[in-house]
Amino acid sequence: MPARPTAAGGGPGWANLGMDIVSVKRVRRLLEDHGEGFFERMLDPGELADCRTSSGLDLLSLCGRIAAKEAAFKTLRVRGRFLPWRDIVVRRSDGGWPLVELRRSAADMAAQSGITDITVSISHDVDYAVAVAAPILGDPSGLRP
Repeated sequence: MPARPTAAGGGPGWANLGMDIVSVKRVRRLLEDHGEGFFERMLDPGELADCRTSSGLDLLSLCGRIAAKEAAFKTLRVRGRFLPWRDIVVRRSDGGWPLVELRRSAADMAAQSGITDITVSISHDVDYAVAVAAPILGDPSGLRP
């Protein structure tokens, strides 16, 4: 195993972590300028419902979801692909922790990388939300017919 990560990475057990940080100020400005409809392109109805309180969208929850999606996408390490926002779904579990579900193109990209699942952690404070994602590697031979 190399002492330092290489650009190519790879090898048994190799996993690429993803991390992202989202500015609350930036998302607040997007919400003020474009309304909630802007975020419907990025989050599915269930995700938006998880971010909603009795007084409207909870900005920190919204920022956390966006950071988690970007962090999850980074674990896939794909070139020339745009983040498939609505194919990476981050929902709140019954226990309150975030769960990542990969759909359609995101599920295909993960399968090609031998990733069977992605786990994510979200944290936020006044001005920023951050997320770290780790892929769960499976047996690539078990993923193909």
